[in-house]
Amino acid sequence: MSKPIASVSGLLDVADRYDAVLCDVWGVVHNGREAFVDASDALVAYRERGGVVVLITNAPRPNAPIHEQVLQLGVSPQAFDAIVTSGDVTLSLIGERIGEPVHHIGPERDFALFAKAGQDVGVAPRLTGLADASYFVCTGLIDDLSETLEDYDAALRYIAANKIPFICANPDLVVHRGDQLVYCAGALAKRLGEIDGDVIYCGKPHASIYGVTLKAAERAAGRPLDKRRVLAIGDGMRTDIAGAVGQDLDTLFVAAGIHAEAARELGLDGLFAREKLWPTLTIETLKP
Repeated sequence: MSKPIASVSGLLDVADRYDAVLCDVWGVVHNGREAFVDASDALVAYRERGGVVVLITNAPRPNAPIHEQVLQLGVSPQAFDAIVTSGDVTLSLIGERIGEPVHHIGPERDFALFAKAGQDVGVAPRLTGLADASYFVCTGLIDDLSETLEDYDAALRYIAANKIPFICANPDLVVHRGDQLVYCAGALAKRLGEIDGDVIYCGKPHASIYGVTLKAAERAAGRPLDKRRVLAIGDGMRTDIAGAVGQDLDTLFVAAGIHAEAARELGLDGLFAREKLWPTLTIETLKP
């Protein structure tokens, strides 16, 4: 059932209601090629008023390279206190299986995930070929600019038939890279799930990443936080909004993000009804 949803013109309109913000990155703070200046300024202004900001992202790499990336794209270093990635959550699962052979599906740039796992436990993960793997870690398509999901059907059928665990390090289905829409690991995981594969998700909307992120926010605040005074910001209905709603957090939906076309066609009420999810607040783009 729909309910009245307030639209705000800027984050500072509601800043006094919240002690901490958990903010999505890709689609809200940058588009993969450049930062959104207004969004960066909004988070800086919120922190200047005493609020804590933790960036929460389904990036399948540890937080250190993501920290470097967002700064290179032009996000202000004063815009956030910490970053938590789905890669951070994936690290713990790799650590639990450190002696088992693992096959990686994804681009070479994500090998940092395995290097960090080895550093954390003191033993390098045993990367191997598809046929020898005890489990898989998927961080995305190997070449998301030229490959299609169908290119992976044979591998997914093999994984499903043999009931091999498949860790999805990025539950996003698609993401904008500039003006281009590219598939993420979540699209392969969804395809695997449809043929009864064993999928383990590490990022939004799943609970594990929120536990880590709320702890990071409390460390930055230096005290426990009341979840009623924590705001989750995002543009993805099935990840950002569904995940935060599942954790009983207030949400600010960014309408000009990944669902912009659907929002134009259906209107926001139609979009929310289609998804059966209703955020607390909406904003066109994140701005002060």
